[in-house]
Amino acid sequence: MLSFSFAILLNYPQLDKQKERISAHAANVLAITSPIFAAGFFSGILSGTGMVDVMAKSLLAIIPPSFGPYLAVFTAIISLPFTFMSNDAFYFGLLLVIVQTAASFGISAEEIARASIVGQPFHLLSPLVPSLYLLVGLAKVDIGDHQKFSIKWGIIASLAFLACGLLFGAFPFCH
Repeated sequence: MLSFSFAILLNYPQLDKQKERISAHAANVLAITSPIFAAGFFSGILSGTGMVDVMAKSLLAIIPPSFGPYLAVFTAIISLPFTFMSNDAFYFGLLLVIVQTAASFGISAEEIARASIVGQPFHLLSPLVPSLYLLVGLAKVDIGDHQKFSIKWGIIASLAFLACGLLFGAFPFCH
C-alpha cells in the first residue's frame, strides 16, 4: 500500500488523475480482494466456533479405520475436482476438516497441505479463476478453446505432482 501511494503520487500528481486511475482498476481489485476477505472470515468462523472439530469428529465416525492412513493421497486426488470447482470452498472449508481428521491418524497438517496443492495446475483452468480471463483476453484466445487444449495438460501436470510428492516424501502414501 505504501509503494502504491508513492507510485501514484509520483506518476499522477493531480488528484483528479489519481481518482481516474484508481477508478479504472477498482472493479478488478474488488473482485479479487472481496473473496479473499470473505474466505478469511469464513475460515475464522469455522475454526473459532469449534465447527471444524465437530465436522472432523463426524468425518472420523464414517471413515473406516483402514482408510485413515491414506488421507494424504485422498486429499491430493480430490484436490483436482474440488479446486477446479471452488478453491476457496476446498481450502477454507473442506481442507480444515481433513487436516483435523488426518491428525487422528498421525498425518501432519503440513503433509495434508502439501497434498492439497496437487490440483493447482488443473485449478488454474477453472472459469472461476479471474486471471484466466485476463490471460485469454491478452492472448486473444477463446476460453473454451483454451480449456479444450489445456485441461489434459493440467491433469497430467497434477498427476506428475502427485507422483513426485509421493516419490520425494512430501506426503505419505500410507501413514
